[in-house]
Amino acid sequence: MTTTSTKSSTVKGRPAQTAIRFAITAALAFQVAGCKTTEDPTRVAGWELTSPAQNHPIMVSQQPETLKIAVPRHANGLSPSQRADVLSFAQSARMSDAGNTRLVIAAPSGSANETAAIATVHDTSAILREAGFTDSNINIEPFDAAGQSQPAVQLSFLRYVAEGPECGNFPTNLARNPRNLPAPNFGCTSQKNLAAMVLNPADLLGPRKMDPRPSERRQETWQKYIKGESTGAQKSQEETVSTSGSGGQ
Repeated sequence: MTTTSTKSSTVKGRPAQTAIRFAITAALAFQVAGCKTTEDPTRVAGWELTSPAQNHPIMVSQQPETLKIAVPRHANGLSPSQRADVLSFAQSARMSDAGNTRLVIAAPSGSANETAAIATVHDTSAILREAGFTDSNINIEPFDAAGQSQPAVQLSFLRYVAEGPECGNFPTNLARNPRNLPAPNFGCTSQKNLAAMVLNPADLLGPRKMDPRPSERRQETWQKYIKGESTGAQKSQEETVSTSGSGGQ
């Protein structure tokens, strides 16, 4: 009887122990859940933008820049002042991006000053080539100007423009920052100032193109290297410096 009573009490006690363990586990889970702070559900857990360049990006876009060249009916090419304007415009175009500038010359067709416009386009193209533009960077596009007396020749290109972010966003209390994250407005002013100061906004998009290498001296040096000769340039007696016996004088 004693043995049977002991086994019965042990079997009956197992459900009670299981219930107690479940209650303790549930209580601990509620305590842990009560310590978790509420977060923005739109953010990905464990990841957040902290770089000013990512939080406050600089927008770089292209906008047209145009120079109108007046063409009188009896003009014979560009005047001296117009030549200076075209040269200044070409230099501005060269500085506008990383060497990919394409200039468009819009010439009137069918107008009363068409002959004078042809001479103006010829002079403009010559100045652009002198400024370093190649034929692949110059496009001549005629436009219908029938019935017009003296339409202008238009010289244009796409200019890169940098636009800084809008600053002044202070939605959080900086006195309480349990996550130790940068303020939302952190670095915004630096980005805005950079966009205002950069000379060539295209530099923010990537490196500039390299100019073609001068091959004259490289070819001569390579030929000397093949023959086993010294690749250094020859110097005259006046260009050499003698260091022997000059210390005591």
